[in-house]
Amino acid sequence: MSHSTESTAVVRDDWRRSVKLFKSFLTEQTDPEGFYGLIADDTLELMRPHVDLRGKTVADFGGGAGFYSDAFTRAGATSLVIDLDHQEVLSHGVRHPLSVVARAEEAPLRDGAVDIGFSSNMLEHVRDLPAVADQIARVVKPGGLVVLSYTAWYGPWGGHETSPWHYLGGARAARRYERKNGHPPKNVFGESMFAAKVSEGLEWARSRDDLELLDERPRYLPPASRHLLRVPGVREVLTWNLWQVLRKKE
Repeated sequence: MSHSTESTAVVRDDWRRSVKLFKSFLTEQTDPEGFYGLIADDTLELMRPHVDLRGKTVADFGGGAGFYSDAFTRAGATSLVIDLDHQEVLSHGVRHPLSVVARAEEAPLRDGAVDIGFSSNMLEHVRDLPAVADQIARVVKPGGLVVLSYTAWYGPWGGHETSPWHYLGGARAARRYERKNGHPPKNVFGESMFAAKVSEGLEWARSRDDLELLDERPRYLPPASRHLLRVPGVREVLTWNLWQVLRKKE
């Protein structure tokens, strides 16, 4: 097979992955097991170039039901879920028993306690994104990884279940959702969901002299989409979800 043919095949596979992931968002509410299982497996693939999970310890911030931690465990790691939602943690205690109810801002872990500090789709649910990212980095030992991923507010899924009406305002989108469905959305703007920006994550990563940036890209798009992060405004809409991998310097 020629180099050009191989390159074409890789690009085709990258787009197939993206289409598969975007389609899965339609089933998040009806089939959470399938949706989060797919995303968790994809996460392992994104992390594979940077770390061998066998024997590693992971702090899974905002891990809820433990889908990511289950994937880490299958890959040979020991993973602890840290989540504020006690109902989510307790109801799935059998699924992933290594769980603790706590705020990410007050994680009950000492400095440098784990090999990997991980957070997926949690940072859009905190009031101070950089401060929480600092806490995640705090618990990682020198040489370990900080892996962050969060949904951008101005992206198509920024309002989560209230999307795309969040473009008209978070509060207005929530009221529309309640009128249509007869109950308020799970994610309440200004209380449990906030307008997380791509620029916040980019600026945070560059503010940390103790962290080396290994990878940064729109999570669900092909690798070539990295260039979108260089364009202010455009990146806020098209990134959808920011993916970052950083190594703590020794």
